Amino acid sequence: MSRTPRWPRPAALLSSALILIGSLHAQNSPKYPNYPSETPATFQQPTYGMDYARREVMIPMRDGVKLHTVILLPKGAKRAGILLTRTPYSATTLTSNGYSTHLGPTLWGYDNATETILKGGYIRVVQDIRGKYGSEGDYIMNRPIHGSLNPTPVDESTDTYDTIDWLVKNTPESNGKVGVLGISYDGFLALMPLVHPHPALKCVVPMNPMVDGWRGDDWFHNGAFRQQNMPYIYEQAGTRDNSAHWLTSNFDDYDTYMNAVSAGELGKQRNMDQLGFWKKITDHPAYDSFWSDQAVDRVLATEPLTVPTMLVASLWDQEDIYGAPAVYKALAPKDPQHDKLFLVFGPWHHGQEIMDAESLGAIKFRSDTGLYFREQILAPFLAHYLHDDAPPLTVSPVTAFETGTNRWQNLKSWPTGCEAGCVPKSTPLYLQSSAKLAFTAPPTTETSEASFDEYISDPAHPVPFRTRPSQPIGYTPNLSWIRWLVDDQREFSGRPDVLTFQTDTLTAPVKISGEPIANLIASTSGTDSDWVVKLIDVYPDEVPGQPELGGYQLPISMDIFRGRYRQSLSQPASITPDAPQLYKFALPTANHVFLPGHRIMVQVQSSWFPLYDRNPQTFVPNIFFAKPADYKKATQRIYHAPTNASFIELPIVTNQP
Repeated sequence: MSRTPRWPRPAALLSSALILIGSLHAQNSPKYPNYPSETPATFQQPTYGMDYARREVMIPMRDGVKLHTVILLPKGAKRAGILLTRTPYSATTLTSNGYSTHLGPTLWGYDNATETILKGGYIRVVQDIRGKYGSEGDYIMNRPIHGSLNPTPVDESTDTYDTIDWLVKNTPESNGKVGVLGISYDGFLALMPLVHPHPALKCVVPMNPMVDGWRGDDWFHNGAFRQQNMPYIYEQAGTRDNSAHWLTSNFDDYDTYMNAVSAGELGKQRNMDQLGFWKKITDHPAYDSFWSDQAVDRVLATEPLTVPTMLVASLWDQEDIYGAPAVYKALAPKDPQHDKLFLVFGPWHHGQEIMDAESLGAIKFRSDTGLYFREQILAPFLAHYLHDDAPPLTVSPVTAFETGTNRWQNLKSWPTGCEAGCVPKSTPLYLQSSAKLAFTAPPTTETSEASFDEYISDPAHPVPFRTRPSQPIGYTPNLSWIRWLVDDQREFSGRPDVLTFQTDTLTAPVKISGEPIANLIASTSGTDSDWVVKLIDVYPDEVPGQPELGGYQLPISMDIFRGRYRQSLSQPASITPDAPQLYKFALPTANHVFLPGHRIMVQVQSSWFPLYDRNPQTFVPNIFFAKPADYKKATQRIYHAPTNASFIELPIVTNQP
């Protein structure tokens, strides 16, 4: 067979020619000119129509690190007080919430009690802390005060001091008076300047502050790890600007944490070993000096109280319910005249005091309690200390909202049960046989067979902390994290692994003010165990005007305790199987009236998942690294015999006028 030559096709020839011509042109022609950029090197924002001026500065600290700071000055400001917030959540974001020429829309959002700031005419200052967003330096989660945990000469106290010093010297529109305000992490930062305060610091308002991450705020509650905060740790500590986002694997967090088995294993899957703070948490599961030495209430207990301080607490704070009452308890002895320490309790979720607060979940309060706080408590407090004319202070040392009756109380100190100074009396409410609760001790005739109730706690089927699906922690409209502490508890009272005790229908009101104390006599067939105790207000079967509240089981105070710490918070120890032991721990502060027609309920269980990591119920050195084989069923017994009585100490107010 003869071979016919295969010539290139015309299109191929044309392409080759164009390539050759382009190559010759590139070698022999002048360089093609670029278009000039249409974006200016520095864009000047317009000022027309604006009712405020914005300055962004880098304030130097004593070690040379500079912190990004946004200063918002109301138009025509003169001898105005300065209201400062320091934050790890982006000063730019917190001062750029609206595209407006007006200060109000610009400020609206987290940490900004906007009406109070506007009406008070304050110079608003928001600063990025070290290592976050626009600031220089290294980020340390809740950076401890200089000392054993922080050998450097700088901390959040010194950074606040240096910031205030710069502000009063470089803000001619101010009167030289500074107040510090903040919520949550920013509430922790509002407590820090109380350590060696600057002379220009005239008041601080820590709202829902992070105080002790192990005892009862963000990271642990009495040793049980709050594992649903792992995404927060991941995003907060992973990058300077929180740009590394936690990746979800399940719509229901219950499944995410079950599939991983332990929090330590989930951290490994998410590469959290890169994060210094995560390593600290997993290295310190007990209440050792790492936690106790940085607990803010303990730190402040060693300092004089010289700056007027208003602590703000939420009765249903789903994140930092421990902090503000703990600091108040530490500082109250330093204020015998009741003129420097102030405390506010509101019926709020975390930070709700600067939002609409007419209701929380299904519970209505008959007024906007947040607006009341801002107008009647916060505004006069700030004005008294930050204005030149210093109007008289009309705020009570303690202002507490009484839930149940839905009214505000003006009190001299806390815990004080009524305006006349009634002191709560610790009164046992006993768990009894037949699922009863009573203020009388178990009868001596109770038989041994009836001396306890029991249930099987199975780590393979932990009790959810709320009705599934369990959604992530978050504040977006489609997430309901903010209201879980007022969730109806009926879903859980019917489970076989939850014990339920309740009183007869009340014929008279029962008022409590303070911390209920759980006293459980309990045993487990395992060698470790968690105990969850819930104090609940059970509504009547029907509620006129709000039929959805018929039979509602409203949590008043709930918490968890990890059994290995029953003898020492710092030295865990295994539990002797099947031996009754006393587990005594405080529940969060309440200020509540159980009304006639209601009943009081107590629920007891051994898991609260996935908010808290599962106890394997087998003693292991570190639960973060428990293995699948460590998780075992256990028989749990709650005793109510005359000689082994379990009860809740209620701080009952009995002598109200």
